[in-house]
Amino acid sequence: MATKGNHLSAYKAENLPNGAHYNVGIVVSEWNKVYTEAMLGGAREVLLTAGVPDSNIVTHWVPGSFELPLGAHWLAERDDIDGVICVGSVIRGETAHFDYVCSAAAHGILRVNQDTGKPVMFCVLTDDTAEQASARSGGEHGNKGIEAAVGLLKMLDLRSSL
Repeated sequence: MATKGNHLSAYKAENLPNGAHYNVGIVVSEWNKVYTEAMLGGAREVLLTAGVPDSNIVTHWVPGSFELPLGAHWLAERDDIDGVICVGSVIRGETAHFDYVCSAAAHGILRVNQDTGKPVMFCVLTDDTAEQASARSGGEHGNKGIEAAVGLLKMLDLRSSL
């Protein structure tokens, strides 16, 4: 779904699943930190609003988005982690590096979902410009960290109900 003209981060706190018993891992890229910190903040806000205790949110930093899948895998391997949010930001440059990093992050995160059977959310901005990244990390198009946390809570709730 395209975000143009949409603010997709709105949610009603009363509609969030109760997160009081969940343990959540968040792995965050240091690269483009101004955007990843903003998305981390959005994700934490939702988790705390849903009742996830602060002590049940484990955050670790990795150098870049390419390293997110491995960091997520290490977190998801832990028995005390129910799900993981991967937060990154890749902005197109002058070379094909953008394509390789975005593809590796997306496929790697998908694989962690499949290999661990735990929900691992893709919260990686893949933008052409810094302005687009800003718009999606708390600007006019919302905060993808908020959306990833809402999605994670819904997936954890689904898993609990099955």
